[in-house]
Amino acid sequence: MTDDRELDALLHDSAEDLYEHAPCGYLSTTPDGRIVKINQTLLGWLGRTRAEVVDRTRFPDLLTVGGRLYHETHFAPLLRMQGSLSGIALDLRTASGERLPVLVTSVVRTNSAGEPSLIRTTVFDARDRRAYEQELLRARRVAEQEQARATELARTLQRTLLPPVLPTVPGFSVAALYHPASVDQVGGDFYDLFPLPGDRWGVFVGDVCGKGAAAAAFTSLTRYTLRSAAVYDDDPVMVLRNLNSVLHQEWCDTRFCTVVFGIVTPASRGSCTVTLASGGHPPALLLGADGSAAYQHTPGGQLLGMFASVHIATTVVRMAKGDTLLLYTDGLTEARVDAARNRLGDDALLDFARAHAPTTAGKLVTDLTTMLSTLMVDDDVAVLCLSA
Repeated sequence: MTDDRELDALLHDSAEDLYEHAPCGYLSTTPDGRIVKINQTLLGWLGRTRAEVVDRTRFPDLLTVGGRLYHETHFAPLLRMQGSLSGIALDLRTASGERLPVLVTSVVRTNSAGEPSLIRTTVFDARDRRAYEQELLRARRVAEQEQARATELARTLQRTLLPPVLPTVPGFSVAALYHPASVDQVGGDFYDLFPLPGDRWGVFVGDVCGKGAAAAAFTSLTRYTLRSAAVYDDDPVMVLRNLNSVLHQEWCDTRFCTVVFGIVTPASRGSCTVTLASGGHPPALLLGADGSAAYQHTPGGQLLGMFASVHIATTVVRMAKGDTLLLYTDGLTEARVDAARNRLGDDALLDFARAHAPTTAGKLVTDLTTMLSTLMVDDDVAVLCLSA
């Protein structure tokens, strides 16, 4: 244990001793870089003797090849212009050939005539800092690789929850849009169009609560249950009730979804009827060939999966030649139109439909895609359009 006299002696070290054994390196050079003074600390880091360095070596000669190039093209010119430089990262070359990462601060001293006469340089050992920076870079690369793998997994999984292509429906044009709110997470919005006996077609759009793997599993169960139920029962109400029973039994009230399901029955002269059943889903929107647009409300339908029995609301839409039916998820109407978090809303969507009617399924999807590019989308958006 150091007594007071020893401590006092340490505190009153000579200036020369403080210079020689400082926790950083010191050196002084002439304007052309020749070393005229260097402390023992820096000599120890370099593994060199004073006789090898003083008046025999220029400061750039202690640098690596890249460091010398940087010194001549950047460091020295800036130092002459500014008179000082601080915290410049360089690599010194030790006597054994190893790299020594350092941070260099230099100040130009002038004579009475104002001309540069001496450059004083402080050198800090940056080995620990460089190792820390390299560890951060390594961790960043690993994180970026993990992020890329997670994104690719999410995209691959998302593709399995949507039809790769929509089928060709005789007498109709169809188009769909899926706009994810995030490329890193699997969303819960879904849609499908598939043939049924009797030249009819089943169509649905839905939205599962939550995101991620659990939501994906719930979405997969919902989509394939809908397709299976529609094959065995041509009543849209029974299709959704059967879906509700399966979801309620499998997930025990922990997840739910909203769905609008329809059966398209072709009629004469390019027209058709679409019988829609809704379980708590936003209403379909009919854009008429005459330029009109109106919601096809199914009030009172309950969301699916939470309750053992549910009320399913229905409506019948009669589509004439040139009419277009829009089915969508609430991510569309809940998209933000400004930084104040104002939502698009049902009225604005209706105005949009009226401004674009009459239209076709493909054109409407294109126009919706353009509109979404101007909005801030917080939730996934799924859209399916059907034109007679």
